[in-house]
Amino acid sequence: MSHVDSKSASHPDADKVLVDIADYVAGYRIDSKLAYDTARYCLMDTLACGFQALSDPACATLLGPVVPGATMAGGARVPGTSYELDPVRAAFNIGTMVRWLDLNDIWLGSEMGHPSDNLGGILAVADYFSRKAVAEGTSPMTVRDVLTGLIKAHEIQGVTALENGVKRIGLDHVILVRVASTAVTAAMLGGTREQIINAVSNAWIDGGSLRIYRHAADAGSRHRWAAGDATSRGVWHALNALRGEMGSPLALSAPEWGFYDVLCKGQPFVYRRGFGSYVMENALFKISFPGEIHGQTAVECAIQLHPSVRKRLHDVRKIVIETQEAGRRIIDRTGTPGTPADCDHCIRYMTAAGLIFGRLRGEDCKDEFASDPRIDALRERMEVQENPAFTQEYYAADKRHVGNALQVFFKDGSKTDRVQVDFPVGHHKRRVEGIPALLAKFETAVAEVFTADQSGKVIAMFADPARLDAMPVNEFVARLTRN
Repeated sequence: MSHVDSKSASHPDADKVLVDIADYVAGYRIDSKLAYDTARYCLMDTLACGFQALSDPACATLLGPVVPGATMAGGARVPGTSYELDPVRAAFNIGTMVRWLDLNDIWLGSEMGHPSDNLGGILAVADYFSRKAVAEGTSPMTVRDVLTGLIKAHEIQGVTALENGVKRIGLDHVILVRVASTAVTAAMLGGTREQIINAVSNAWIDGGSLRIYRHAADAGSRHRWAAGDATSRGVWHALNALRGEMGSPLALSAPEWGFYDVLCKGQPFVYRRGFGSYVMENALFKISFPGEIHGQTAVECAIQLHPSVRKRLHDVRKIVIETQEAGRRIIDRTGTPGTPADCDHCIRYMTAAGLIFGRLRGEDCKDEFASDPRIDALRERMEVQENPAFTQEYYAADKRHVGNALQVFFKDGSKTDRVQVDFPVGHHKRRVEGIPALLAKFETAVAEVFTADQSGKVIAMFADPARLDAMPVNEFVARLTRN
């Protein structure tokens, strides 16, 4: 690739990626009804994930201001709580809640990720901006603006992830959350094209967090708040840019010191499609099981086989799981699981639970279930194989399948049918089946946080899409907070 000489060019043109992102968030008009309809479901699902996380004391401990008592009157509020914080810290709170249980939407490509992580920054900025606007006598943002922000954040993160895997260079996928949140919130705050470019360039210059907290012996709780950290950092960069902080136009391509040379061995990012609304339209919701997405259809296969296997567990000779290359590489784990995350991110464990219990619930990944000797007995008899057709359909832009197949063989020579499921309930091709489950997830989560009266009002907000879209964000968030 060719580089601009950064030593001689005092005002070089910005990298094309920075310009394309800025032009998209500042000027592209979303005209897809499907994208907005899906974004409303995404908003419900993402809020539900956050509400569910509030019951975990470990999550609650991380919420609130950095320093006890450092609240901000008129700041951004955190749904499901009474916190009122500056927008950077509120973004961390919301993003951490959303990601805590690993149940929000997911996007698959060369890099996987969870685009709804960006709601942390988007909702915090929208509420802060709207409350400030009302106090100053100007117009607040509407929920429609939040939906637009979600669509655009999904698109930036998702399209970048299609061809550019940062895990291959040892970085965590939340770097793409930081970049998307930076761009979208800078635009929401009224940033100019130059300010957005400056903000996004600084987001890339940050580099990225190491993936160590997602792997092996070093896997830990940071993976639960990494997205909150990323989206809040995006808001921080956006606010700095609007205060006049300069950027680095060659943040990606500068020779020797740019992102490409330092981290990518000089290889630039590849974009085979422009930014539009493709990612939101094809959003993949995690609404069936609390398990890693590559194994969701394997669990569905296991549940189908449960009636014919549950009384013959001691007679099992071999279990064959066919999966995508990504599934085999990412979640085919052996050895003793150390945490619930080790369980719900292991295709062998997830499948064993489905065969034994006929289900996979959050509690099925905790110690009392993980210690069941039948689980390890089945895991030891499993063979996980890549099915090339599943891999091809996984990457195909018009399919985006996450297929698995399962067959159980017994010691007497008999075997079950081979069961195959191509895509999970949360896939866009199963929307008719998936939306009722998504709505049930949302209503259950709301009822766990609010009184019956407030729960009814929250649920009613989403019953009328046109009215919801027009609602001022400050009023919307007010209905989601606790007194």
